Amino acid sequence: MLVASTRPGRIGPAIAEWFVRAIASEPVTVDVADLAEIGLPLLDEPGHPSSGEYVHEHTRAWSRRVDAADAVVVITPEYNSGMPATLKNAFDVLYREWAWKPIGFVGYGNTSAGTRAVQMAKQVATSLRMVPVGATVALRLAESTRDGQVIPSADRDAAARGVLREVAKVARVTRPLRSRETPGPVDGVVLTVAESEDLPELLVLQRCCWVQEALANETLDLAPLRESLVELRASGSTWQQWCVRRDGRLIAAARARRAGTAWEIGRLMVAPDQAGQGIGSWLLAHVEAQAPEGTTHHRLHTGRRSTRNIELYERAGYTVAPADEMSVSLTRPRDSAPTQSRPGR
Repeated sequence: MLVASTRPGRIGPAIAEWFVRAIASEPVTVDVADLAEIGLPLLDEPGHPSSGEYVHEHTRAWSRRVDAADAVVVITPEYNSGMPATLKNAFDVLYREWAWKPIGFVGYGNTSAGTRAVQMAKQVATSLRMVPVGATVALRLAESTRDGQVIPSADRDAAARGVLREVAKVARVTRPLRSRETPGPVDGVVLTVAESEDLPELLVLQRCCWVQEALANETLDLAPLRESLVELRASGSTWQQWCVRRDGRLIAAARARRAGTAWEIGRLMVAPDQAGQGIGSWLLAHVEAQAPEGTTHHRLHTGRRSTRNIELYERAGYTVAPADEMSVSLTRPRDSAPTQSRPGR
């Protein structure tokens, strides 16, 4: 949340406090960035913001803070039918950090309740490739505040939650566009760390993928088919999880954890209609690269009759050994060079 006003005697912080209270029941983490406390100088960087090369620590700190946000809600007053210069400056000192983030507004003022400031700010936000949402809160100070505080109102609280829910919804959809990951082997593919909102879709993908494993190994007694959403959420305490999306659709995933000196890789999956394009090999290489210091080898398991999986792992340099009647264990020294995989095989 961004508090735009820096004037002495401002009411912006009180409105921000009200907004935080109003959305307290929502499952989000709120970072309140007060421009009066941050104190950004007026465009003092010698390089253009689009270069991303900053010489001043205050700019680098602002860059890190904005970059870490999934969405932005601005608390802004209206000055002379427009937004304050401090807000325009906060936008202008950065560039790529704003891109593809949804942005909502709480405007406040007298005659227009801050709506003209919000409209002006939306134009700037759009130029930065942000995504303004339709829901806004407009506070006419004479009617909405008393003694420097927002007057309690169920309708105003509901309006605040409406803004928050809308930016959160858009943030989930646009998250692949904000990814800094290396592009994948095919167009439109983005790899990200899995988050809680990915898990229901991930569970569906997992069951779809393991139907093939069940058919190949002639058994339905497979953990990925039995796992519930509650169990999948609980696994996040011990496993790191990655997701691959193509044009917004979840098409692949994998997870890994440290087990002694092994980097244990599990649940590597690619949607059946996306197989054969090198996505699985690319994802496997990424997960291997996340192995922490001190691990000596990669390890994973698959069904004895899962020939397609075994071929992929052997091409990546893994050695196969029987584990039990139903499965095999595959290992590869961490620092060994894998065999070059061939997308489309």
